Amino acid sequence: MTRFIGRKRELESLHSVLKKQSSSLIVIRGRRRIGKSRLIAEFGLRMRTVFFAGLPPSPETTDKSQREEFARQMQRELQIPLPRSDDWGDLFWILENSVKKDRVIIVFDEISWIGSKDPDFLGKLKNAWDLRFSKNPKLLLILCGSVSSWIEKNILSNTGFVGRISLDLIIREMPLSDCLKFWKDQERNIAPYEVFKALAVTGGVPRYLEEIISTQTAEENIHRLCFRREGLLFNEFDRIFNDLFAKRNEIYSKILKLLAEKPATLSEIYTVLEVQPSGACLNYMNDLIQAGFVTRNHLWSIKTGSTSNLSYFRVSDNYIRFYLKMIFPNKKQISESLFQKRSVTTLPNWSSIMGLQFENLVLNNFLSLCNKLNIPLEEVQQNGPFFQKKTKVQQGCQIDLMIQTYYNCIYICEIKFSKNHISSSTIEEVKEKIKRLTIPKGYSIKPVLIHVNGVSPKIKEDRFFAHVIDFSELFKS
Repeated sequence: MTRFIGRKRELESLHSVLKKQSSSLIVIRGRRRIGKSRLIAEFGLRMRTVFFAGLPPSPETTDKSQREEFARQMQRELQIPLPRSDDWGDLFWILENSVKKDRVIIVFDEISWIGSKDPDFLGKLKNAWDLRFSKNPKLLLILCGSVSSWIEKNILSNTGFVGRISLDLIIREMPLSDCLKFWKDQERNIAPYEVFKALAVTGGVPRYLEEIISTQTAEENIHRLCFRREGLLFNEFDRIFNDLFAKRNEIYSKILKLLAEKPATLSEIYTVLEVQPSGACLNYMNDLIQAGFVTRNHLWSIKTGSTSNLSYFRVSDNYIRFYLKMIFPNKKQISESLFQKRSVTTLPNWSSIMGLQFENLVLNNFLSLCNKLNIPLEEVQQNGPFFQKKTKVQQGCQIDLMIQTYYNCIYICEIKFSKNHISSSTIEEVKEKIKRLTIPKGYSIKPVLIHVNGVSPKIKEDRFFAHVIDFSELFKS
């Protein structure tokens, strides 16, 4: 088993449940490869833990085959004769009878795979919890899954489970401070810019970071993982979408290809899908948000601080965008081993995609940024990318990240990537953006520059920016 890194907050949340004097039903969800099963294994190191995993979905998978696989896993995990697998209720009864009175963690991994084929599965699980599992005060039942939208609809919002969930834990990407630990043996020798280039592809996804060879350059790691047909990240996109979305993966792929180019409104997504406005499309978007691939950013009124109905969707997963922009267009050549000698930095749009990935990393580490800016989280009224639409009375404007506090202070954050020092022309760019913004009287403006590879001395001499933050500083937050 690989060295366990990070997840301090998540482990604290799980350990706090152990202080209860009663049984606990726990939900853990998050995108594929985010480390849910590894977190549970770490949590259960000193306790008896029984894992059950569903069969990955396929056209041949049935409820019968899921029950039979569950029964076989019971036989091995509990060291009992192979139970009959005719009914979920009977399987749950045998399972509980085998662990009653023990301090035990029972894990249903990929719960949607296990139970989605039987409309009565969740009802029987609810009855088993009420009548059997919950009677053991030392028992923890963990329902774990990657299809967060299924969990949200069928468990968290299901009246049968209301009031029974002790903890709903969403596992997100690792913060930068934990990501750096994957380079632990080279931490003193590696530049933040080198780490950034790798994170531009992997994001804070632990399974991808585990594949990093710290003695290789970022370009060598990216080439090995993405631009060889045997590389982990070459076919990862297809594996994720076949597992999560099955028959609808073409619809989700079409949406993501649009968002990989630019943020889009719901009406623009309707146009690309060639459909009329409907709840079904919004459900697709919610599925992608719940899966951790997309974020929805609402516009807001600076004057009132209230959220607008207008919103934009953007890809917030670094691997997904890198795949769609850099791997997918070259998939045929990579499959034919035509990229063996090609440097990734010679690919078209390499610098522009790195800029987008850098912006994503900063946005995904908003808490660390607030720490560096000394902004208490309780003072944040609104935050996110900000778009001001052009009208007859105002100019159009786009801000990489705006933070508005309850005390009439607005942070205008310019997130700038360059392999060279950021030039002083950035000052004029940001001044123009501020000039275009419609800001009520009585508000303080604090320009912020976030960079990855140094800035021109003139930027610091000018003192226009209230804060100039090097990407490396976010590793320490």
